[in-house]
Amino acid sequence: MWAEKTFGTVAVRAFVGAAFSLAALPAWTQDSDLANKVNSLPWRSAPAIGSIGSVAQISLTRDLRFLDANATSRFLELNGNPPRTNQYALAPRSLGWFAIFAFDGSGYVRDDEKLDADELLRTLRSQNESSISERKRLNLPILKLVGWAVPPHYDIETRHLEWGTRLLSEDGEPIVNYTIKLLGRSGVMNAILVSDPESLDADIREFKTGLKNFDYVSGERYSEYRQGDKVAEYGLAALIVGGAAAAAAQSGVFKGFGKLIGVAVFGGLAAIGAFFRKIFSRG
Repeated sequence: MWAEKTFGTVAVRAFVGAAFSLAALPAWTQDSDLANKVNSLPWRSAPAIGSIGSVAQISLTRDLRFLDANATSRFLELNGNPPRTNQYALAPRSLGWFAIFAFDGSGYVRDDEKLDADELLRTLRSQNESSISERKRLNLPILKLVGWAVPPHYDIETRHLEWGTRLLSEDGEPIVNYTIKLLGRSGVMNAILVSDPESLDADIREFKTGLKNFDYVSGERYSEYRQGDKVAEYGLAALIVGGAAAAAAQSGVFKGFGKLIGVAVFGGLAAIGAFFRKIFSRG
């Protein structure tokens, strides 16, 4: 279902009932006070290092900025969200995109599984189709899975798993979902990218450039696995079609700066979609 929230003089439609979602906010140029509040948050900038809990960190370069857990909670509140814990924000100064990091300490995920993109897509489509009647019953928006925007890919060197899907809303709005998961010794770092479909490719490149400076702290790196460590009960494919995604999915509504991010739950799938209008001009 859709809930309407008034923010300033603009009503915001929020996607309610999904496991993890972000929805549109009014253009920041229409609310300079709100923009000032966001920019006055204690953003850390280069050459600082942003600590992501006690398990990871990211060295800031160029114009990337970082918020700690308390500031990220406030950042989300300013966007009309309930406060959240243990989440961290990364964004360029332009706020043309941003990413939210959250760690799932579910254990070491074995990465010796070969990914079959066609089979994974068939599974996702089956989940999509089987969920439609239930979502109609619950009066939730229906999203139709079209195909891959970014085929699933696992980088054995960086231990990063990424994929993106294309969907259509009931009114024909295109949605692009992008997710990247960074494997560690004791779990998986989930990184959600909020981006405009028109600039998604460029934003992914910029985001992944920033991720080159992401690292788990000593003792938490994937390569530091030791016999006897907790091992997750799922592999790479399950991270895409459900598995830990369902367990890690968060309830409530997330809203982004003028970005409409719909999330579909196809069975256990938590899919992050991105389609939004521009609010900050890019420099």
